[in-house]
Amino acid sequence: MFSHVVIFWTHPANPKAADELIAGAKRYLAPIPGIAHFHVGKMAPSHRPVVDQTYQVGLNVVFHSQQAQDHYQTHPLHLEFVDKVFKPMCQKVVVYDFE
Repeated sequence: MFSHVVIFWTHPANPKAADELIAGAKRYLAPIPGIAHFHVGKMAPSHRPVVDQTYQVGLNVVFHSQQAQDHYQTHPLHLEFVDKVFKPMCQKVVVYDFE
């Protein structure tokens, strides 16, 4: 298994940015072949101080292999998501990949 976790900080000037980012991820990213598990959603509030609550949207994509994740990164739908959704909606992103 290979996990690809992406944390997004949306532009605060756009109050609909988080919802638009989630809708775009579902539209462009979820259909890409090779995904074993796809989950995108808003930051879950927590009373625990150890939980980062500064971001707006998290994406967790699990692949059967790193090769599948490599294919995902260059897939036309992923590239379209980056140009049409990510770039206009986000001011910062952090990615965590692990085996």
